[in-house]
Amino acid sequence: MPDDKMVPSDQVMQRILYQEMVTKTKPKPPVFRNVLGAFVIGGAICTVGQAFLKFFMSLGLAELDAGAATSATLVFIAAILTGLGVYDSIAKYGGAGTIVPITGFANSIVAPALEFRREGMIFGVGQRIFTLAGPVLAFGFVTAWLIGLIAYLFK
Repeated sequence: MPDDKMVPSDQVMQRILYQEMVTKTKPKPPVFRNVLGAFVIGGAICTVGQAFLKFFMSLGLAELDAGAATSATLVFIAAILTGLGVYDSIAKYGGAGTIVPITGFANSIVAPALEFRREGMIFGVGQRIFTLAGPVLAFGFVTAWLIGLIAYLFK
């Protein structure tokens, strides 16, 4: 008579069969297409940013000031495109290529605000606008403060 511990229970067998079924039917992610889309769309966003930087520098702005103007322009354009629903269509193909540049930050602020605008300006937009970007901003502020403090103390 076989040892009961060696015979798998029906429940264990069902789990094994289920995992095999999931493995067979789960769609394979199109990794190459995702990487290519992120590269092309992210590269296009960065190329547009570089064009704005050169444009602002040609107007006589110093490189640092032109960089600030470029960042503000890209955030503004991304916010407008998010409001029009275009940025989400671009992100569908660009994936991480649309999240990593500064335009992704603008999208992460505007999208929740638009989603909850029907709940009002205070409890909708005001409460939800920093849902995703809030922790990033808080971490950035605290880290910048700590680095500034360390730099001040160890001058």
